[in-house]
Amino acid sequence: MWVSDITYLPLVKGGWLYLTSWMDLFSRRIVGWHVDENIEDTLVIKPLQKALEMRKPASGLIVHSDRGGQYISNELKELSDFWQLRPSMSRADDPYDNAFAESFWSRFKAELLEGGAFLDVTDARTEIFEYIEMYYNRIRQHSSLGYKSPLFFEREYYTKQESSL
Repeated sequence: MWVSDITYLPLVKGGWLYLTSWMDLFSRRIVGWHVDENIEDTLVIKPLQKALEMRKPASGLIVHSDRGGQYISNELKELSDFWQLRPSMSRADDPYDNAFAESFWSRFKAELLEGGAFLDVTDARTEIFEYIEMYYNRIRQHSSLGYKSPLFFEREYYTKQESSL
């Protein structure tokens, strides 16, 4: 199961950027993310498409999100049909349905932003890449993973699977 959500990121001179992430619940790894100046459908489609092409999941993967309009687009439905995904959405007025994604945003903002803001979209992309790809996925330990990073957890799991064959 992968979960997704969108968050707002402040800019130094006012205004906002928008960030989407897709998290693999098995390992807590962020498998796709995208930051942009607009909150159109491509904000959720681009990172999902890249994650699907890279990870090539089996058919039936559940992709969960809240009820945001970007998650009900025709293009996302076509992508889901092509990859044989099983879309899932939070129940109305139930914030716990997407708790993993919300928890990620909480940590992301506390650890990266610390009350600050980005200069522009280029600054945001650079800092977010460093946070997600170099720190969060590779180094940041999770208690739910036995205090391992998402990448280490995945490597350890798949190594054990291969050795048992």
